[in-house]
Amino acid sequence: MLTNILNDINSVLAPRVCFGCNVHLNRGEKLICTICRNDLPLTDYTFNDENPVDRIFFGRINIKKASSMLFFSENGIVRELIHHLKYKNQEEVGTFLGDWYGQILKENKELLHTIDVIIPVPLHKKKLRQRGYNQVSSFAQRLAFHLNTDYSDTFLIKTANTKTQTKKGRIGRWQNIKDLYILSDPNAIKDKNILLVDDVITTGATMEICASVLAQAPNTTIYITSMAVVP
Repeated sequence: MLTNILNDINSVLAPRVCFGCNVHLNRGEKLICTICRNDLPLTDYTFNDENPVDRIFFGRINIKKASSMLFFSENGIVRELIHHLKYKNQEEVGTFLGDWYGQILKENKELLHTIDVIIPVPLHKKKLRQRGYNQVSSFAQRLAFHLNTDYSDTFLIKTANTKTQTKKGRIGRWQNIKDLYILSDPNAIKDKNILLVDDVITTGATMEICASVLAQAPNTTIYITSMAVVP
Protein backbone atom coordinates (compact mmCIF):
# COMPACT_ATOMS: atom_id res chain seq x y z
CA MET A 1 0.00 0.00 0.00
CA LEU A 2 2.74 2.47 1.02
CA THR A 3 4.76 1.55 -2.05
CA ASN A 4 1.81 2.29 -4.32
CA ILE A 5 1.28 5.67 -2.63
CA LEU A 6 4.97 6.57 -3.05
CA ASN A 7 4.87 5.50 -6.68
CA ASP A 8 1.80 7.65 -7.26
CA ILE A 9 3.54 10.66 -5.64
CA ASN A 10 6.64 10.09 -7.80
CA SER A 11 4.45 9.86 -10.88
CA VAL A 12 3.02 13.29 -10.11
CA LEU A 13 6.37 14.91 -9.28
CA ALA A 14 8.30 13.22 -12.11
CA PRO A 15 5.75 11.64 -14.45
CA ARG A 16 6.96 8.64 -16.40
CA VAL A 17 6.28 8.85 -20.10
CA CYS A 18 6.09 6.24 -22.83
CA PHE A 19 9.30 5.93 -24.84
CA GLY A 20 7.19 5.36 -27.93
CA CYS A 21 4.60 8.15 -27.88
CA ASN A 22 5.46 10.29 -24.80
CA VAL A 23 2.06 9.91 -23.11
CA HIS A 24 2.12 9.55 -19.31
CA LEU A 25 2.32 5.93 -18.22
CA ASN A 26 -0.39 4.49 -16.03
CA ARG A 27 0.23 2.30 -12.99
CA GLY A 28 1.38 -1.12 -14.15
CA GLU A 29 2.81 0.16 -17.43
CA LYS A 30 6.58 -0.01 -17.83
CA LEU A 31 8.66 1.98 -20.33
CA ILE A 32 5.95 1.97 -22.98
CA CYS A 33 2.19 2.33 -22.81
CA THR A 34 -0.16 -0.55 -23.50
CA ILE A 35 -1.05 0.82 -26.94
CA CYS A 36 2.61 1.08 -28.01
CA ARG A 37 3.39 -2.35 -26.57
CA ASN A 38 0.60 -3.86 -28.65
CA ASP A 39 1.96 -2.01 -31.70
CA LEU A 40 5.52 -3.35 -31.34
CA PRO A 41 6.33 -5.28 -34.54
CA LEU A 42 7.24 -8.73 -33.23
CA THR A 43 8.84 -10.96 -35.87
CA ASP A 44 7.50 -14.27 -34.54
CA TYR A 45 10.93 -15.78 -35.33
CA THR A 46 11.78 -18.33 -32.62
CA PHE A 47 14.60 -20.44 -34.13
CA ASN A 48 12.10 -22.92 -35.56
CA ASP A 49 11.38 -22.44 -39.26
CA GLU A 50 13.73 -20.81 -41.76
CA ASN A 51 13.26 -17.03 -41.67
CA PRO A 52 14.63 -13.88 -43.36
CA VAL A 53 17.29 -13.44 -40.64
CA ASP A 54 18.69 -16.86 -41.54
CA ARG A 55 18.84 -15.79 -45.17
CA ILE A 56 20.94 -12.71 -44.33
CA PHE A 57 23.79 -15.06 -43.48
CA PHE A 58 23.39 -17.66 -46.23
CA GLY A 59 26.71 -18.17 -47.99
CA ARG A 60 28.51 -15.83 -45.62
CA ILE A 61 29.07 -17.67 -42.34
CA ASN A 62 28.32 -21.16 -41.10
CA ILE A 63 25.75 -20.70 -38.35
CA LYS A 64 23.13 -23.11 -37.06
CA LYS A 65 20.19 -20.69 -36.86
CA ALA A 66 19.40 -16.98 -36.68
CA SER A 67 16.50 -15.02 -35.26
CA SER A 68 15.43 -11.58 -34.03
CA MET A 69 12.74 -10.23 -31.74
CA LEU A 70 11.46 -7.09 -33.51
CA PHE A 71 11.40 -5.37 -36.88
CA PHE A 72 13.36 -2.09 -36.94
CA SER A 73 12.28 0.99 -38.89
CA GLU A 74 13.76 4.49 -38.90
CA ASN A 75 10.61 6.17 -37.60
CA GLY A 76 9.12 3.46 -35.41
CA ILE A 77 8.71 2.62 -31.74
CA VAL A 78 11.57 0.09 -31.87
CA ARG A 79 14.00 2.80 -32.94
CA GLU A 80 12.90 4.96 -29.99
CA LEU A 81 13.36 2.10 -27.53
CA ILE A 82 16.85 1.26 -28.75
CA HIS A 83 17.79 4.96 -28.90
CA HIS A 84 16.84 5.33 -25.23
CA LEU A 85 18.80 2.17 -24.44
CA LYS A 86 21.99 3.26 -26.23
CA TYR A 87 22.08 7.00 -25.72
CA LYS A 88 19.86 7.95 -22.76
CA ASN A 89 21.12 5.58 -20.05
CA GLN A 90 17.94 3.52 -20.11
CA GLU A 91 19.54 0.11 -19.65
CA GLU A 92 16.22 -1.18 -18.34
CA VAL A 93 15.01 -1.27 -21.97
CA GLY A 94 17.33 -4.22 -22.55
CA THR A 95 15.99 -5.97 -19.46
CA PHE A 96 12.40 -5.34 -20.54
CA LEU A 97 12.96 -6.74 -24.04
CA GLY A 98 15.12 -9.61 -22.78
CA ASP A 99 12.46 -10.77 -20.36
CA TRP A 100 9.81 -10.58 -23.07
CA TYR A 101 11.82 -12.43 -25.73
CA GLY A 102 13.23 -14.87 -23.18
CA GLN A 103 9.70 -15.94 -22.27
CA ILE A 104 9.00 -16.52 -25.96
CA LEU A 105 12.22 -18.42 -26.70
CA LYS A 106 11.99 -20.79 -23.76
CA GLU A 107 8.87 -22.25 -25.33
CA ASN A 108 11.28 -23.72 -27.89
CA LYS A 109 12.21 -26.80 -25.86
CA GLU A 110 15.03 -27.79 -28.21
CA LEU A 111 16.68 -24.38 -27.88
CA LEU A 112 16.08 -24.38 -24.12
CA HIS A 113 18.27 -27.45 -23.70
CA THR A 114 20.81 -26.64 -26.42
CA ILE A 115 22.50 -23.30 -25.73
CA ASP A 116 25.60 -23.56 -23.49
CA VAL A 117 26.54 -19.89 -23.30
CA ILE A 118 25.18 -16.54 -24.45
CA ILE A 119 27.71 -13.95 -25.62
CA PRO A 120 26.93 -10.30 -26.46
CA VAL A 121 28.66 -8.45 -29.28
CA PRO A 122 31.27 -6.53 -27.26
CA LEU A 123 32.05 -2.82 -27.02
CA HIS A 124 35.60 -1.55 -27.01
CA LYS A 125 36.75 -0.72 -23.47
CA LYS A 126 36.89 3.01 -24.30
CA LYS A 127 33.28 3.06 -25.54
CA LEU A 128 32.29 0.94 -22.54
CA ARG A 129 33.77 3.54 -20.17
CA GLN A 130 32.00 6.36 -22.03
CA ARG A 131 28.58 4.71 -22.04
CA GLY A 132 28.96 2.91 -18.73
CA TYR A 133 27.46 -0.33 -20.01
CA ASN A 134 27.17 -2.51 -23.09
CA GLN A 135 23.66 -1.89 -24.45
CA VAL A 136 23.37 -5.57 -25.41
CA SER A 137 24.31 -6.98 -22.00
CA SER A 138 21.05 -6.65 -20.10
CA PHE A 139 19.08 -8.14 -23.01
CA ALA A 140 21.53 -11.06 -23.31
CA GLN A 141 21.60 -11.64 -19.55
CA ARG A 142 17.83 -11.95 -19.37
CA LEU A 143 17.82 -14.37 -22.30
CA ALA A 144 20.40 -16.45 -20.40
CA PHE A 145 18.16 -16.40 -17.32
CA HIS A 146 15.09 -17.62 -19.18
CA LEU A 147 17.01 -20.22 -21.19
CA ASN A 148 18.70 -21.38 -17.97
CA THR A 149 22.19 -21.09 -19.41
CA ASP A 150 25.47 -19.22 -18.89
CA TYR A 151 26.26 -15.66 -19.92
CA SER A 152 29.74 -14.30 -20.57
CA ASP A 153 31.07 -10.98 -21.83
CA THR A 154 34.74 -11.98 -21.47
CA PHE A 155 35.23 -14.53 -24.26
CA LEU A 156 34.84 -12.14 -27.21
CA ILE A 157 36.89 -8.92 -27.12
CA LYS A 158 36.80 -5.84 -29.33
CA THR A 159 40.32 -4.60 -29.99
CA ALA A 160 39.69 -1.12 -31.42
CA ASN A 161 37.20 1.70 -31.02
CA THR A 162 35.65 2.14 -34.46
CA LYS A 163 32.87 4.28 -35.87
CA THR A 164 29.80 2.67 -37.37
CA GLN A 165 30.40 0.70 -40.54
CA THR A 166 26.80 0.37 -41.66
CA LYS A 167 27.04 2.79 -44.60
CA LYS A 168 30.08 1.14 -46.16
CA GLY A 169 30.09 -1.78 -48.56
CA ARG A 170 30.50 -5.24 -47.04
CA ILE A 171 33.98 -5.70 -48.58
CA GLY A 172 35.08 -2.37 -47.12
CA ARG A 173 33.74 -3.34 -43.73
CA TRP A 174 35.63 -6.63 -43.79
CA GLN A 175 38.89 -4.80 -44.55
CA ASN A 176 38.33 -2.38 -41.68
CA ILE A 177 37.40 -4.97 -39.08
CA LYS A 178 39.65 -7.85 -40.11
CA ASP A 179 41.18 -8.14 -36.64
CA LEU A 180 38.63 -6.06 -34.77
CA TYR A 181 37.44 -8.95 -32.57
CA ILE A 182 39.49 -11.67 -30.88
CA LEU A 183 38.91 -14.57 -28.51
CA SER A 184 40.31 -14.32 -24.99
CA ASP A 185 40.59 -18.11 -24.66
CA PRO A 186 39.48 -20.36 -27.55
CA ASN A 187 39.60 -23.46 -25.35
CA ALA A 188 37.06 -21.96 -22.96
CA ILE A 189 34.30 -22.20 -25.56
CA LYS A 190 35.36 -25.29 -27.51
CA ASP A 191 32.56 -27.81 -28.05
CA LYS A 192 30.00 -25.17 -27.01
CA ASN A 193 26.65 -24.19 -28.51
CA ILE A 194 26.87 -20.39 -28.50
CA LEU A 195 24.11 -17.81 -28.84
CA LEU A 196 25.61 -14.55 -30.14
CA VAL A 197 23.50 -11.47 -29.38
CA ASP A 198 23.42 -7.92 -30.79
CA ASP A 199 21.05 -4.96 -30.68
CA VAL A 200 20.15 -4.41 -34.37
CA ILE A 201 21.01 -6.53 -37.39
CA THR A 202 21.23 -4.40 -40.53
CA THR A 203 23.56 -5.89 -43.13
CA GLY A 204 24.74 -8.58 -40.71
CA ALA A 205 28.40 -7.58 -41.12
CA THR A 206 29.16 -7.24 -37.40
CA MET A 207 27.53 -10.55 -36.55
CA GLU A 208 29.30 -12.17 -39.48
CA ILE A 209 32.78 -11.22 -38.26
CA CYS A 210 31.98 -12.00 -34.60
CA ALA A 211 30.62 -15.42 -35.55
CA SER A 212 33.69 -16.13 -37.66
CA VAL A 213 35.91 -15.32 -34.67
CA LEU A 214 33.86 -17.54 -32.35
CA ALA A 215 34.14 -20.31 -34.93
CA GLN A 216 37.92 -20.28 -34.45
CA ALA A 217 37.34 -22.22 -31.23
CA PRO A 218 37.20 -25.98 -31.90
CA ASN A 219 33.83 -27.58 -32.60
CA THR A 220 31.60 -24.59 -31.82
CA THR A 221 28.00 -24.30 -33.02
CA ILE A 222 26.74 -20.74 -33.38
CA TYR A 223 23.25 -19.31 -33.14
CA ILE A 224 22.49 -15.61 -33.70
CA THR A 225 19.80 -13.32 -32.37
CA SER A 226 19.14 -9.61 -31.78
CA MET A 227 16.66 -7.19 -30.33
CA ALA A 228 15.70 -6.05 -33.82
CA VAL A 229 16.38 -6.59 -37.49
CA VAL A 230 16.02 -4.21 -40.42
CA PRO A 231 13.53 -5.90 -42.79
